[in-house]
Amino acid sequence: MFITVSAAATGCGNGSDNGGKSGSATPATPPTATGTATRSEKPSAKPTSQKFQAQIKKVAAGDLKYSWHQGCPVAPSGLRMIQMTYWGMDKKPHANGQLVVNAKAAGDLVTVFRKLYDMRYPIERMEPVDKYKGSDFASIEAGNTSAFNCRNATGSSSFSQHAFGLAVDLNTCQNPYVYADGHVAHKNCAKYANRKNRDPGVIHAGDRVVKAFASIGWGWGGEWSGARDYQHFSSNGR
Repeated sequence: MFITVSAAATGCGNGSDNGGKSGSATPATPPTATGTATRSEKPSAKPTSQKFQAQIKKVAAGDLKYSWHQGCPVAPSGLRMIQMTYWGMDKKPHANGQLVVNAKAAGDLVTVFRKLYDMRYPIERMEPVDKYKGSDFASIEAGNTSAFNCRNATGSSSFSQHAFGLAVDLNTCQNPYVYADGHVAHKNCAKYANRKNRDPGVIHAGDRVVKAFASIGWGWGGEWSGARDYQHFSSNGR
């Protein structure tokens, strides 16, 4: 059995870090790790009448070839793949979104992404970091939205919340990790250090995206002091 969620859509329309319902017994389809995607590779779109749909599925170690290894703080059995619809930068729905998250957070995150879809918040792409051979840098360069990746937090020897599947990086280029001195590691995303930018996908303090995550108790890296991680949402706010 797997969980399927659907809802009618209405509407208009990064971090450099290197709870809920269980899913089905149906294994997730593993991502293809054939190289780094470029920003010119656009996901395929479906007809604009499509409703939001989500399925929560179990994953195995074979699905997480690059993002998980022995010694990670959560086993594959504690993770889930959410396969869902998202609203694209092309103002069309895309049915191929994939997000690997902590099993305990999967149901709550479906609720959040349903809200984002209904408000027509645009997402550039949504693929597991395994598509980029576990490279956070390459995933960010592609503007990818992702969650689980067993790695340390930026500048730390401790696990990131991503290593627990309890953090999401959303539209990584439009919402970059900005160091305390204003530096952005990804030159194509540097213009987004200016948070007055109103391009599609840019997240602002107190907006509906921040409120959607806050509704499940998750904090936003854009509210940190010093370095700010505008793409980053996590269960503990770090």
